[in-house]
Amino acid sequence: MRRRFSRSIGTLLVLLASPVSAEGPPEPCPDHTPTRRALFGDLHVHTGLSSDAWAFATRTRPDDAYRFASGRGEARMDVITQTGVVQSTARIPRPLDFAAVTDHAEMIGAPVVCTTPGSQGYESETCQRFRAPFRPVGTLEEGVAVIVKLLADLDGEEVCGQDGTRCREGMRTAWQEIQDSAARFDDPCGFTTFVGFEYSWNPEMSKVHRNVIFENATVPALPISSRDEPTATALWERLAEECVDAGTGCDAITIPHNPNLSNGRAFALDYDGAPDEATRAQRARLRARMEPLVEMFQIKGDSECRNGLVGVLGESDPLCDFEKYRSPGAGPVEDCGDGVGGGALLGRGCFTRRDFARYAVGIGLSEQDRVGTNPFEVGFIGSTDIHEGLPGDTEDWIRDGIARPQRTNSFGLDNPGGLAGVWAEENTRSAIFAGLERRETFATSGPRIRLRFFGGWDLPSDLCEAPALAERAYAAGVPMGGRLEVPTSPDARPRGPVFVASALADPGVPGHPGGLLERLQVIKVTADDRGRVRQQIVDIAGEEGSASVEPDTCEPRGAGAASLCAVWRDPDFDPEERAAYYTRVIENPSCRSYRRACLALDGQERPEACNDPSIPRTARERAWSSPIWVAPAPAQTTAAAATGPR
Repeated sequence: MRRRFSRSIGTLLVLLASPVSAEGPPEPCPDHTPTRRALFGDLHVHTGLSSDAWAFATRTRPDDAYRFASGRGEARMDVITQTGVVQSTARIPRPLDFAAVTDHAEMIGAPVVCTTPGSQGYESETCQRFRAPFRPVGTLEEGVAVIVKLLADLDGEEVCGQDGTRCREGMRTAWQEIQDSAARFDDPCGFTTFVGFEYSWNPEMSKVHRNVIFENATVPALPISSRDEPTATALWERLAEECVDAGTGCDAITIPHNPNLSNGRAFALDYDGAPDEATRAQRARLRARMEPLVEMFQIKGDSECRNGLVGVLGESDPLCDFEKYRSPGAGPVEDCGDGVGGGALLGRGCFTRRDFARYAVGIGLSEQDRVGTNPFEVGFIGSTDIHEGLPGDTEDWIRDGIARPQRTNSFGLDNPGGLAGVWAEENTRSAIFAGLERRETFATSGPRIRLRFFGGWDLPSDLCEAPALAERAYAAGVPMGGRLEVPTSPDARPRGPVFVASALADPGVPGHPGGLLERLQVIKVTADDRGRVRQQIVDIAGEEGSASVEPDTCEPRGAGAASLCAVWRDPDFDPEERAAYYTRVIENPSCRSYRRACLALDGQERPEACNDPSIPRTARERAWSSPIWVAPAPAQTTAAAATGPR
């Protein structure tokens, strides 16, 4: 259960920055919506305070990031091109509703040391290399090797001092800047900021990273890096001790990202080497408590699913081939099976079903029977992971003056990233954070599609025609991220759960309309007693059509829908089986953002990537809801007590 004291203090802190009535309680925002509205944001953003971002010419700071995301001003930035580093500007065409700067906790102090004139270490050879403009060197892999060597040197005595004091103080300075910037730009009812950081753990060059997001201004004295706490369990324990259970009003969640590059580690079942069942159960409860979400989509691709993996049963899903960082056409995929691998950060190593959110949700179902808690009861969000300090920069056309097609390399294929959708009563820290905690969230691959999903036992069949769909659905069921309790009496059990899903297309912006919707799907996930995951994909509205896009002009062709809605009952429901359901909505085909960037350039100015036939020119953008879980009757009480939203 959530701590009432913690919540009350957090609310008090929000009061200090919110409109307050004479009686004391905060006044609702003018657009307060009891049935909640969709808010869009980005919870994964790097500025020049991240060592890797600075090394790639990023000079934006947290103030710049929030100014850009809120639409309050233009961002000035350096862009690496084939001819060197050039200056550009960018302005977001539609402000975000919320954002968080999440610079890497690792080595966050080194950029401060190296960019503060007069500081000890400033004139070191390493700092001079760090400040020098980066130039592309040979292949991308060779360029990355140069950066990796530089980052390793930044962590050494020459910069940080013999005992690391310089970089520790630099970390303190950077952390204060992040907090101060979030405080300056947080505008209750208008634009919300969150204090956060990224915990970046790379065992054997696998990516096992997490963003840490705090509810309010009460945060630990310093961010927690993988150098401080080298396992996820240690991170959660530290956050619980110093924040969540400290009685100070501090509250936090963690959000793993890029499980697709974890080589089987993101949703591993060893619980960081737990020695016995009791310890595994305790760590499962801790994870469920601290980690309610997973980042489904970002610049390094889609982490929903992948065809051809061991331990996944049911029909193949052709839509799983969407935006894979390591292309399905690049050769056979090595499967880790129940083991782990390494090398994903270098484009190598194996995959496993534990690298993808869909299958993790299924594994969690069977794991609940084993340890008494579902450690992977996670909702879905998207974000960018942009390293240029531009939250929500999901479209290359917003760049002024310079078009920068997405690069392709032997690692994989980049894209501009996605967005986090949250259903909340109003645009404030407390309301959005509560939405994140209860998993009433959805992920998009970039478009601002508004997706809703409810489940219940007696949802009316005419909900899609009802003027008060959300009000009626909340009254008779649960929203995405929730649980349905199977009636304990066999006589009272219904024929199966009923779901309603609705999606509204992104309206777009002047000069660039949003895409129409093709179809709306329900994905059902179950697991057997051997931990194998079974998937079922059902089209419930719309259908795969003949719509297309002309890649030489980006003009859409064919019909589509501005909205889709359907009520669906599972005809194969088994009340003795755990199951999870989520929705996916697919847009008509459209040009990938890099293609629009290519077309904005004269033919002679286009880089080689514009004519590379291996780079897809079109995409089918989409959105995913968080799941709804249905548990068999005997486990209802235990499961709810152990893993309920906080």
